[in-house]
Amino acid sequence: MPQADPPAGATNLPEPAPASPDKRNETIQSVALGIYISVPFCRTKCSYCNFASDVFSRALFERYTQRVCEDVSHAPALAAALGSGLPSPVDSIYLGGGTPTLLDPAQLQRIFAAVRVQFQVAADAEITVECAPGTLSPALIESLVACGVNRVSLGVQSFVDQEASSVGRLHSRAVVLEEIARLRVAGIHNISMDLIAGLPHQTAVSWQYSLSELAATGVPHASVYMLEVDEDSRLGRELIAGGTRYHAHFVPDEDAIADFYIAACQFFNSAGLAQYEISNFARAGSTSRHNLKYWTRQPYLGFGVDAHSMLPLPPASPSHAVAVRFATPDALEQYTAGTELPSQPISQQQALEETFFLGLRLNRGVDLQALAQEFGDEAVASYAPILRDGLSDKLLQQSASMVSLTPRGRLLSNEVFGRFLRDP
Repeated sequence: MPQADPPAGATNLPEPAPASPDKRNETIQSVALGIYISVPFCRTKCSYCNFASDVFSRALFERYTQRVCEDVSHAPALAAALGSGLPSPVDSIYLGGGTPTLLDPAQLQRIFAAVRVQFQVAADAEITVECAPGTLSPALIESLVACGVNRVSLGVQSFVDQEASSVGRLHSRAVVLEEIARLRVAGIHNISMDLIAGLPHQTAVSWQYSLSELAATGVPHASVYMLEVDEDSRLGRELIAGGTRYHAHFVPDEDAIADFYIAACQFFNSAGLAQYEISNFARAGSTSRHNLKYWTRQPYLGFGVDAHSMLPLPPASPSHAVAVRFATPDALEQYTAGTELPSQPISQQQALEETFFLGLRLNRGVDLQALAQEFGDEAVASYAPILRDGLSDKLLQQSASMVSLTPRGRLLSNEVFGRFLRDP
């Protein structure tokens, strides 16, 4: 892809046109809400996992379900206490984890029923449930359909059985294919699958096999994540220590993992799964509506352990903030005990920073002209040096008023995003 000229427009944008208070009020009322529900229960804890999920006694499932349903019913009061309202309708619901499909069908049905009682769910809402292959019994699939689920995200990670088992996954390639077939028979065709680049024992040949197997299923969506090495997972700690537990000595090096990611981008784009975000690929019309809310700063409300939320604030907010973010505790005991939720108001400046580094995750990038209309010409022009440096370093590219990451920039995205963060 050719490198664009430096963003002269970054310092010579249209006249300031910040949104008026009336327009902000209209926007708050017109935009749809997304709902995320965390289910932190797993059959086994994968060695690479750094999420707030674990193996718990099934005796806790009922108490957790009850707590989530109570929080859903209290959502309007919580939003009011934070000075916000709840946009309507809800056009996306996402159950993530963990493994939500470890819950009993009756528990899943109660959670969905609680959401539908409290919120106006759009008739065409995207309703997604994350599933670990091997947990989709016929009764559970039937329950998902009854709950209105129309999208399933399968945590496959690898189609090579040795690679999957080396990190604690309990499924096989055959199980994955069987469950895809049963989902389709039940009427759920909007299926996404996750793969991880950098699993123990993975090679360029085995990675290509996983990519080819995923594409051959014809699913409309795929996600590719590069293995994270940090102290928040057992495998990460072992890699940092240079040990051999959890097959750590069979993990590919960083250069190989980067090559795997590049190969995935090239292969999926040629196979009809176009990349639309750093880690996500989709066939036409199958992008994730819910995840796009995060990247485009639309409102969303989270329930359950380690669930994050962002709600808009009206123009008359005493803090002069434009939004408020808050999150539940990341420990099951604290969550079920009802720990108070800390909240963080988001200023106009912080909102602009977020718009840059979240929007740049998308292949389409950010529109400088649109940002000037929302935040003002002067605020956006202050980022001109950062944009020029990004273009010079070949981490960013520009076409007209659109700025986006280059393929190299996607590999170094955290470095790029850090440049847009300013001290409070």
